[in-house]
Amino acid sequence: MEILFWLALAVVVYTYLGYGFLLFGLVKLKRMIKGKSSPPTITEYPEVTLVVAAYNEEDFIREKIENSLTLDYPADKINFLFVTDGSDDETMDIIREYPEITLYHKPERAGKIAAVNRIMPYVTSPITIFSDANTILNTDVIKNIVRHYEDKNVGGVAGEKRILKLDSDNASGAGEGFYWRYESTLKKWDSELNSVIGAAGELFSVRTELYETVNTNILIEDFYMSLKIAMQGYRFVYEPDAYACETASVNVKEELKRKVRISAGGLQAIMLLYPLLNIFKFGILSFQYMSHRAMRWTLAPISMGLLFISNFWLAWHYQGFYDWVFGAQLLFYALVLIGKSIEDSKIRYKVFFIPYYFFMMNYSVLLGLVRLVKGKQTVIWEKAERRVNT
Repeated sequence: MEILFWLALAVVVYTYLGYGFLLFGLVKLKRMIKGKSSPPTITEYPEVTLVVAAYNEEDFIREKIENSLTLDYPADKINFLFVTDGSDDETMDIIREYPEITLYHKPERAGKIAAVNRIMPYVTSPITIFSDANTILNTDVIKNIVRHYEDKNVGGVAGEKRILKLDSDNASGAGEGFYWRYESTLKKWDSELNSVIGAAGELFSVRTELYETVNTNILIEDFYMSLKIAMQGYRFVYEPDAYACETASVNVKEELKRKVRISAGGLQAIMLLYPLLNIFKFGILSFQYMSHRAMRWTLAPISMGLLFISNFWLAWHYQGFYDWVFGAQLLFYALVLIGKSIEDSKIRYKVFFIPYYFFMMNYSVLLGLVRLVKGKQTVIWEKAERRVNT
């Protein structure tokens, strides 16, 4: 039980805290040796294509289009390509009001990646930028992305996902906002050390020539696509000054639905990307992948349960240290229950929602595993309802 306790504790602490501290230390060491690098200076703006895949986005699509058309980039160097496979609302009619936008529509819905695969042959620019239909981009987003492609070793650029903070935020909004601030910090350090471990679909870009048709059964194509490019020896860099903003899920139920799909996709990706576990072949990329992603989707959630069970047994038979740790665990789960009971409340100190969100995030991995094993998680998924920013 003591061995089980210490192993479980080590996994949980390393996954959620230890890797961040170790990563920061490695980045500081690299800066001491090589100095802090800066993005290359752009010599000439390349042609880019902004690809937006939308499914029944009539509530957001007009704002998305108008935001896209006001981005600060030479008009003759940017193409707008929107694809709306399966949409049956007013999304297509709204897009057709804007002649600057090229629309590809297909009545059948086969999932986002099938839609992207279908329209990528029409992309002729050297750089392709992907963005979700329900996000708003900052004005300088494209300029801040394309400068990195001056470095021929860069195969892709991941933008930053930001959750709009609203006064009406509940447990979902507070937890998701905190999570993405933490995740963005890790992505920034991962990129500075070597490469980002998985891009977020809200905003990322690739060298068009490196795009490979993705199997339409892939659940989280953005994560899979970015790591496949990194496995070819290219860097996938992080650009915090290129960001996509969206509101949080309307409640924890909707956020859990989204997290379960992502968890199922993460577990699927681990199986498909198993060569990346070979640290002798991929070196530091494997180390980052296992520390930042693979452990979070496999060992960490299981270890939380094992930690509680082993700690209970040890606290029952021994006193002192194990009592204190078990007391801390009981406090944590008490805060989870409190967060659950007030999840729809609009309280001032939203930090109280963090333990609940953390627990929900790990619980979603177990649900994702069940859905994956049963074959119930498909690429055609129900969108999580988002809060409206009024």
